[in-house]
Amino acid sequence: MATKAAALILLGLLCIEFASAELVVDCCLTVKSEKRLNPRNLVSYSVQRAGMGCDISATVFVNRRNMKLCVVPAEGNPGVQKLIDFLEKRRNHH
Repeated sequence: MATKAAALILLGLLCIEFASAELVVDCCLTVKSEKRLNPRNLVSYSVQRAGMGCDISATVFVNRRNMKLCVVPAEGNPGVQKLIDFLEKRRNHH
């Protein structure tokens, strides 16, 4: 009886450990300049923040081929902010 209780406790601890494990995050490892991006080829974007599961901050654009393009963060980079504004405007019109 004691071994069953110990086994259940051990199983419970293992479940808690698996539940608290970090999820795998698809992070940008490097960033490029936004100068070569054509806004018409972009379909969406997301913001990656350093310390939130990733090592660096980045703006992640997705193009029509479903490729993720990692560029510098929008903060202090008007070219990136312009691309984000373009996508937001297009999304609000559809």
